[in-house]
Amino acid sequence: MMNLPGAVDIAAVAPGSRDAGVAAHYGDPMREQRRLATEVGLVDRSNRGVLAVPGVERIGWLHTLTTQHLATLQAGQGTELLVLSPNGHVEQHAMVAEDGATTWLDTEPLMADELLAYLLKMRFFTQVDPAVVTADWALLSLVGPGAVEAAGRLGVTGLAEPDLLAVPGPKFAAGSLPGRPTTLYAVTPLPADGPYAGGWARRVPLGVDLLVPRAAMAQLVTASTDAGVAPAGLWAYEAIRVESRTPRVGLETDHRAIPAEVGLLGPAVHLDKGCYRGQETVARVHNLGRPPRRLVLLHLDGVVSDTPPDAGTPLTLDGRAVGFVGTAVRHHELGMVALAVLKRNVPDDAELRAGEFVAAIEP
Repeated sequence: MMNLPGAVDIAAVAPGSRDAGVAAHYGDPMREQRRLATEVGLVDRSNRGVLAVPGVERIGWLHTLTTQHLATLQAGQGTELLVLSPNGHVEQHAMVAEDGATTWLDTEPLMADELLAYLLKMRFFTQVDPAVVTADWALLSLVGPGAVEAAGRLGVTGLAEPDLLAVPGPKFAAGSLPGRPTTLYAVTPLPADGPYAGGWARRVPLGVDLLVPRAAMAQLVTASTDAGVAPAGLWAYEAIRVESRTPRVGLETDHRAIPAEVGLLGPAVHLDKGCYRGQETVARVHNLGRPPRRLVLLHLDGVVSDTPPDAGTPLTLDGRAVGFVGTAVRHHELGMVALAVLKRNVPDDAELRAGEFVAAIEP
């Protein structure tokens, strides 16, 4: 965790949270949110798992194992991918960065070992050597509309806007999708003559991710402060993420979740790349055009309690279970809101209940 004045570890305010080990806030969560919404802040996300995949056959190998079209991934590019079960359920979501010698994957806290176990099981005689390197490398993020400018003040340039392909309609013509990742993120090395040698910056929708040696986190914090970038806690980041309707695996997914239900089809799934585990389910649901559930943004009344409901809280309609709450937060403008997964046939004007809370769907 970034050792800064006022830092409150998530473990101290949310015992049992998967995000233990990073700061929930630095004394003023609402102000930190506004900073991320209107300016830029540095968020410690060093609890994310980091895997390094070197080896001359790494890109083609990952292409065959995951949902993303990686065969043409080049140095200086990043994307997203999923690992699915044989039945097409989401097991892993990873962000990707390729530096020309290593493909880097960063995933949800506490999930890196599980992803590594799957990759090792599928290695066979392929020339790859995946490893969990979380102990040595840490991910931090510049978040907000000023993120790219702030990265420039740290000596990082060349971060073009993310390039996202549109999701094709059902029963599209085979071969009509470009043979490239559905999402492309610009990746550039961090200055090699300083403490961040070997690290990189990746432009993503919410800002700029920075992978740095864990031993250099303090230097990055100092450099960011000198560049006018103040820290913001993970609570602030999560509020911005919820507002943008960006899901997290393990919070907005359960054991039955499929990519089309939770907003991961576009950024992480190429629909015309050839076989991978779970492909049949993905294709069938897409061609039918009606995934059984959908990701929504809920407004919660907050009358009974000012503490957001826990992830996994059932959502009910007239006493009947119709979904569950994923991430619930207090937003600096929207009030108490949550991402949730609902049965598709629940109407937008339904009055739902999430435990003690009355919940309304944002159309």
